[in-house]
Amino acid sequence: MKPGKDLNEIVPRDVSELIELVREQWQGNRLPIQLFLLMCLNLAIAPAVYATTGDEITRQAAYAIGILGIVTLGLSVYLFVVIFQPERF
Repeated sequence: MKPGKDLNEIVPRDVSELIELVREQWQGNRLPIQLFLLMCLNLAIAPAVYATTGDEITRQAAYAIGILGIVTLGLSVYLFVVIFQPERF
C-alpha cells in the first residue's frame, strides 16, 4: 500500500469546505465538473421520464431522453445568448 494522504485529509468536513473544493477545481478543470453536474442533473430527470412513460420505454432509453433534453436545453440557451449578444463571440 502506497503512503499518501489519509481519507480524512481529502474528504471535506462540511458543506462550506465542499463548496470551496468545487470552486478550486472549477478554475482548472471546467469540462469534467460540468459533465459531472450534467450527469447528476440527468439522475433527477431520467426517473421522471421513466415514470411518466411506464413500461413503454426501457430505462436506458429514459436516460438517453434525459441527456437529449439537457443537450437541447443547453443549445437553445447558447443560441439565445449568441443571437442577443453577438459581440461576445
